[in-house]
Amino acid sequence: INCYRLTIVLKLLLCLSLEEDCTSRSNITAVEGEPFYLKHCPFVPARENETATKRWWYRSNGSHKRVELNPATSPRITLWDYVLEFWPVELDDRGEYFFQKGNDTRGWQLNIIRRDKHSCFTEKEVTSKTVEVKKALEITCENRHYQNRINSTALYKNCEKLLENNIKKNAVFEDQGFYSCVFFLHHNGKLFNITKTYNITIGKDSNYVAPMLLGPKLEYVPVELGKEVQLNCSALLNKNDALYWIFKNDDEPDPNIHEWTEMRTRTSEGKFHSSRILHIKNISKNNLNFPYNCTVTSSGGKDTNSVILVLKADMADIPGHVFTKVMIVAFSILVVVVGLVIVGVMYRVDLVLFYRHFMGRDETLTDGKTYDAFVSYLKECRPENGEEYTFAVEILPRVLEKHFGYKLCIFERDVMPGGAVVDEIHSLIEKSRRLIIVLSKSYMSNEVRYELESGFHEALVERKIKIILIEFTPFKDFTFLPQSLKLLKSHRVLKWKADESLSYNSRFWKNLLYLMPAKIVKPGRDESEILPILSKP
Repeated sequence: INCYRLTIVLKLLLCLSLEEDCTSRSNITAVEGEPFYLKHCPFVPARENETATKRWWYRSNGSHKRVELNPATSPRITLWDYVLEFWPVELDDRGEYFFQKGNDTRGWQLNIIRRDKHSCFTEKEVTSKTVEVKKALEITCENRHYQNRINSTALYKNCEKLLENNIKKNAVFEDQGFYSCVFFLHHNGKLFNITKTYNITIGKDSNYVAPMLLGPKLEYVPVELGKEVQLNCSALLNKNDALYWIFKNDDEPDPNIHEWTEMRTRTSEGKFHSSRILHIKNISKNNLNFPYNCTVTSSGGKDTNSVILVLKADMADIPGHVFTKVMIVAFSILVVVVGLVIVGVMYRVDLVLFYRHFMGRDETLTDGKTYDAFVSYLKECRPENGEEYTFAVEILPRVLEKHFGYKLCIFERDVMPGGAVVDEIHSLIEKSRRLIIVLSKSYMSNEVRYELESGFHEALVERKIKIILIEFTPFKDFTFLPQSLKLLKSHRVLKWKADESLSYNSRFWKNLLYLMPAKIVKPGRDESEILPILSKP
């Protein structure tokens, strides 16, 4: 008895090991011109007296009649054990395929897509994978089914061949791209290749968010009999959350109702936006007046929105007093929304600064920059331009560095004398996130011209820095600056008004903080609230 049990266990383990490359999904997609296989694995291993039972493969290309498959019907197919192989698969191979052994029957729907002739991979057959920065990134080129017949393997990134065939490292933002594993193998004297492509997206560290369905909790959709409708189920969710439709399920499924594949994209905040379409064709009375439930589930629970289909004629029978109430509510909501938009526009800067402070956002952690801003100003401290010189080298550092925790690069303070000035300036601007230009009538000189040229090149060509203009003394035009200044947005120009811009809470400093990179504020302990008043001429 013990030997018999041991034999059964060994057979089960053998069956499970074989199932690793079984074709489990019922709807399969393949790329034309590549080898492809369908493999059926039974739920229990065959008994010894059943091993001789004949196995049959059939194909149905739209009609109800099944055609038996064998190598004589097509020189491109081979049959062995529980496997049907194509060498290679072509567009004409699309259709339904069935495997039968005794009473055991399994079916697949095979879809064939065209190979992209302008790329090393087919975009429709790409597996997307998101890896958080500094987390483990692993790409291993393996193909279990063809492993013993593979002659060589190559790994490509964005269609450029890499030296190694496998990647195992901590992810950085530069690792983002399309990685293609190409397997080369021979069959009957011919060379074939199989491509497996991964779309690797490197995202920021993300925290768990409560899944949220988009749209009303209950929605009535007017429809017409015999027509079709598409119901969209959308949600903001986490990576492992599920989004699906739940609807009436009779003894036999409705052939007119199809649930499309989930479409999922990653947002700029590191979360996921998911959408799933429920397509109902040839609408009948059986599809009306019961809920189609859009549901999202997570580890913390689930949420559901409902959609009910009603005839358009039914919508026209709404009582007058109900219609009046609905219109009043809709108008009230419109007034509230318009008011919120107006408030948002008027206090946009304050709202953004509050959001940064509340969320603790810091854009300066992983960009590799040294300084938050490079300050460009008139270097000659003459009596007629002493105020802007004092503003650039004393007031700006006092407020932005000591009170708000930024790190500025000021030429006279941070550059060691005796070096190559031109190279030093270019290097410092490349290490800065912003370029602050303190403008005055006496600003333009040979000493600052190179700072301008380097800064505008970084901003307009390289797009690695943003420029902030501070108009220290008013003037009518900017003709003394390079023509590329016209390409900058006008709202980046701030005006300094000595009488109104003294307080840390003044509009000038708020606008400047809005244009500076988001950073956790570390205010100084002994800073005075009011800045020293500049002497008036």
